[in-house]
Amino acid sequence: MYQSLVRPVLFQLDAERAHHLGMAGLRAMPLAMARSWRANARADRRPALATTIAGLAFPNPVGLAAGLDKNAEALVGLFGLGFGFVEVGTVTPRPQPGNPLPRLFRIPEHTALINRLGFNNEGMAEMKQRLAALAWRPGPVGVNLGKNKDTPNERAVEDYVACAETVGPLGDYVVVNLSSPNTPGLRQLQEPEALAAILSAVRVKVPTKPLFLKIAPDLGDEAIDVVVDVATSTGITGLICTNTTITRPFEHPIAKEAGGLSGRPVFQRSTEVLRRAFRRCQGKLPIIGVGGVFDGDDAFAKIAAGASLVQLYTGFIYGGPGLPRRVLDRLDEKVAELKLSNLSQAVGRDA
Repeated sequence: MYQSLVRPVLFQLDAERAHHLGMAGLRAMPLAMARSWRANARADRRPALATTIAGLAFPNPVGLAAGLDKNAEALVGLFGLGFGFVEVGTVTPRPQPGNPLPRLFRIPEHTALINRLGFNNEGMAEMKQRLAALAWRPGPVGVNLGKNKDTPNERAVEDYVACAETVGPLGDYVVVNLSSPNTPGLRQLQEPEALAAILSAVRVKVPTKPLFLKIAPDLGDEAIDVVVDVATSTGITGLICTNTTITRPFEHPIAKEAGGLSGRPVFQRSTEVLRRAFRRCQGKLPIIGVGGVFDGDDAFAKIAAGASLVQLYTGFIYGGPGLPRRVLDRLDEKVAELKLSNLSQAVGRDA
């Protein structure tokens, strides 16, 4: 029904307005309805898909990537759709409006999005209140941390530390985001010295929380190796591969818009980055694979390349609320086809 009736209506609207409408619906979902929908999706009754990463129990490996629920407003509704975990944010210390409108664009011909939202969010104090009031948490909640646009890079560590201190204790895992292309200069913080300083400082503030680093798909192979080595040396838990890309692998009028590209066109490169990172760390760092996942076969390809968990974002926009269940159904089928006792046995099989 979503693809035949709801999506055509939403896609007639401006992309960001449609996003707000969708979020309003998720926010309004009653807890009883969310529990019922989750039960129908069998989100917590797929033993072959359940996994434990860094001491966290994931009822299934399909999560929602950061960027959709920036302010932790719709966690009940999102969990109701069957996600095994949800990542909120990116959150910054102070509220900020983000970049000027328009800043979100669909490219249906390529099942892609371009966004230059710019970490628009209500700030860490607001997120802290919402996470503290969350009454239902059937899977882990990750908090994705960023810096304010007007914070100079030489003081960026202060923003990440402030967020880690404020919302880190209320998340089940913490993510340092240095890879968004929409905050000027942010990706410069992926350079080894700055990266090590930020990761080490955040690690001190959330010593008991799994800590992940989200990296860009636009890093060269040698840069990926360096980032993985720094991540390993600073003692963080794992990686998220990858964020959006600034490259444009196709011609289209909207492709000229500035911002990060997501969706099917990023699948190949994001998976290549994932595979190289998995090889570099020799499978010692758990990896969350994100970028161009639209179905269960895409998700399995990420897992075979080295991902222990996968996340949806653009695929969710195009595929609708039934996508998590469809991905889970296909992963169950893959486990049976390959005669595995658990999906984790397929992690890195093609790497």
